[in-house]
Amino acid sequence: MTASSNAALAVRGLRKSFGGTPVLSGVDLEVEHGSITALLGPNGAGKTTLIRILSTLLAPDAGHATVAGADVVRHGAAVRNAISLTGQFSAVDDALTGRENLVMMARLRHVASPGAVADSLLERFDLGAAARRTAASYSGGMRRRLDIAMSLVGDPSVLFLDEPTTGLDPAARLEVWETVRRLAEDGTTVLLTTQYLEEAEQLAHRVAILHGGRILVEGSVAELKALLPAAREEYVLRTPTLEEVFLHLTSRDGALPDEPGRGMAA
Repeated sequence: MTASSNAALAVRGLRKSFGGTPVLSGVDLEVEHGSITALLGPNGAGKTTLIRILSTLLAPDAGHATVAGADVVRHGAAVRNAISLTGQFSAVDDALTGRENLVMMARLRHVASPGAVADSLLERFDLGAAARRTAASYSGGMRRRLDIAMSLVGDPSVLFLDEPTTGLDPAARLEVWETVRRLAEDGTTVLLTTQYLEEAEQLAHRVAILHGGRILVEGSVAELKALLPAAREEYVLRTPTLEEVFLHLTSRDGALPDEPGRGMAA
């Protein structure tokens, strides 16, 4: 199986063991340019190990992988120039302002005009009004948006997001989802790992399920759903989910309907 001409990532037969215990046992995966691919799997399935190999932080035992056309083993510097990685834990410095965090990252990446780059990203991620506030004062969603903005300094063509919404409340998670969608619309290739199936269903153009060290299945959400028996038509009484109640009440117009008997004790 050869990589297609539109592949931003191509993985063939990738293997990795730790202390004699295999974690990846021949992974095959391909991700197209400008797409969002979700990598699903239980804890310990090897999702983070695969991301670390693709970002040149870990060497594979066997197999072959390319990112933006560059081999992750033989051309590590070229891969690192093409990618950015946002892990499960924020890289934001709480003592710095949002703008200072971005300027610092731009200087670390030797980008010309760090201030201009920072200002552009602040506007792009709707953080301009909070630019001169310390990151410690940001909400969870704002911090994650700033974290992703920092990852985009230098215009990487491929972005790895390792469980980007872990620990966020429902409203902040929706903020991050919209950010990721915009990135793909602008041409960035996104590979994200997540344990939230709804997140994959909402965001991903393609989904790959990693289990037992291999990709069990890969395809669109519709293709994966078609693997099970066809849906039956049933009539059910649907009540709002707790998440829907939370999002409604915390929105700007989140007043409860004025119904007889509804109210709160004084």
